[in-house]
Amino acid sequence: MADEKTPPAGPDLTQGVALSDFTGETLLGHVGDEDVLLVRAGPDIFAIDAHCSHYHGPLAEGLVVGESVRCPWHHACFDLRSGEAARAPALNPLQVWQVARTGDRIFVKQKREQPKPRITGPIDTPDRIVIIGGGAAGFAAAEMLRRQDYRGSIVMLSNDAAAPVDRPNLSKDYLAGSAPEDWLPLRPDDYYANAAIDLRLNTEVASIDTAARSVVLSGGAAVPYDRLLLATGAEPVRLPIPGAGQPHVHVLRSLADCRAIIEAAKGARRAIVIGGSFIGLEVAAALRAREIEVHVVCLEQRPMERVLGPAMGDFVRALHEQHGVVFHLGDTVTAIDGQRAALKSGVVLEADLVVVGVGVRPRLALAEQAGLALDRGISVNACLETSVADIYAAGDIARWPDPHSKDNIRVEHWVVAERQGQTAARNMLGQREPFDAVPFFWSQHYDVPINYVGHAEAWDEIAIDGDIAAKDCLLRYKSKGRVLAVASIYRDLENLKAELEMERATS
Repeated sequence: MADEKTPPAGPDLTQGVALSDFTGETLLGHVGDEDVLLVRAGPDIFAIDAHCSHYHGPLAEGLVVGESVRCPWHHACFDLRSGEAARAPALNPLQVWQVARTGDRIFVKQKREQPKPRITGPIDTPDRIVIIGGGAAGFAAAEMLRRQDYRGSIVMLSNDAAAPVDRPNLSKDYLAGSAPEDWLPLRPDDYYANAAIDLRLNTEVASIDTAARSVVLSGGAAVPYDRLLLATGAEPVRLPIPGAGQPHVHVLRSLADCRAIIEAAKGARRAIVIGGSFIGLEVAAALRAREIEVHVVCLEQRPMERVLGPAMGDFVRALHEQHGVVFHLGDTVTAIDGQRAALKSGVVLEADLVVVGVGVRPRLALAEQAGLALDRGISVNACLETSVADIYAAGDIARWPDPHSKDNIRVEHWVVAERQGQTAARNMLGQREPFDAVPFFWSQHYDVPINYVGHAEAWDEIAIDGDIAAKDCLLRYKSKGRVLAVASIYRDLENLKAELEMERATS
C-alpha cells in the first residue's frame, strides 16, 4: 500500500512514442511526474494510471483482458475506457488519459474528464434497501448501489464500533506496525453522509420479520425493507478451555481486536499463537516484526497443509522458523492459567500475550430465525438470492453454486465477499447477474506473498512448477486431471492467467 513517490518510469509520453516501439500489450511511460500505462486492446490504444488504486500494484506487470487490465498483486480489474474499478478489491477508479496519434507516433498529454461509472441498470428501483453487516460484502454492496446510480434509501446495520475497514490489513502491515491506521478505512467518515448511506454502528439486529418485510433491532425498533442483504460475516471460534476468557487472550476480527493486540504487544516479551491458520501465521509474522518471541501451537503436523498441501506447508513452516517462530505441532492448549499455557503434550509455555486463530464460524442465527434454507451456510442461487423472496446473502455466510468447482461452496475470502456484495447490489436492482467470479485470496508472510485462485477442498495431485524453497513457484491442485486451484509465489502473471483460464472454462 506504499504511496511514496518514485521517479517516473519509461519514456516521456508527451513527447510521443513510435508505434514501432509499442510492440507488446502495454508500455509504461510518464506524463510529468505521473506514471501512465499505454495499453493496446485490439485496434485501440488506451492510457491509464499505471498503479492499482488498491495497494499500488504495478499494472504494467498485469494482464490485459479485452478492454480491461488486471492487477498482478490482488487481481483487481479496471475498465480501460472509464478507469472504473470493475472488480474488487480495488474500489477507487483510475484516471484515464487522452491518447492522440500523429503519423506513426502516440502522444499522451492530458487527463480526460473522469467518465461516469458503467451503469447497467437499474432495471428495478426498490425504495428501501437494508444491509445487515458492516464488513466486506455489506460495504461493497452499498458502494456499488450508489455507483449504479441507485437513489433509494440504503440503511446499513453494523454491530461493529468502527466504519468498514480493510480487514486483511489487520493481520498484516497494520498489526506489524508498518501501516498507519488512516490506511484502514475503506472510505472517509464523511463518505456515508455524502453518499446518503445510513450507516448505523453498534447496532444489534434481533430478528427479521419476513412477513412484515422489516428488520427488528434489539431495542424493538423496526427497519422496513424492499430488498434485504444479509452480510453478517463470521465470528472467531473461541476455545472452550479454562482461562480462555482472560484479558491477555485475544482473537482477531475487528479493528478493536487489533488495537487491543497492539496495545498488549507494547509490553510483551513472548506471545503464543494458537492455530496454524492463515490469520494465525500472519499474526505470528506481525508480532515477530515487533521483536516479540512467538510460539505457534497447532493440531496439524504441517501448518496450512489442508489448504496448500505438504510441500507448501513445509515451506511456510521453514519460513517462519527462519524468522524465529517456534512451532508446537500436533499439539493443543488445554488450559491457560494466568500467563502459563498448558499443552496437551505436557509442555507448559509462559506468555504475556495469547492470540487464538483457530478459524471462524458463519453468523447464521438471523437466517435460521427467519426460516432461510441453510446448508452449512445460507443457501443461495447463482444470483445470491436466498430461499425467501427479496432477501439476498453474500460473503462468509453464503453457500453458492460455484461453476468452477462444480459444487456448492462457501469460502471465507475478503475478495470473494467484496465481489459478492457487488453482484448482490446489481441483482437487488433487478439485473439477474450470476456470481461466477473465481475465488481468490492472498496471504503475506514476511516478504513472501502467496496468491491462490480457485477452490480445492480435496485433490489427488499437486503439480509443482518451479522451486518452492526459492520462492519461485506455481502449484496446480488437480482432481482427476482437472485443475481446481492454483497457488503461487512470485508468479503473479501466471496466477492471473490461471484465473482467466478457469473463467473461460465455464463461460
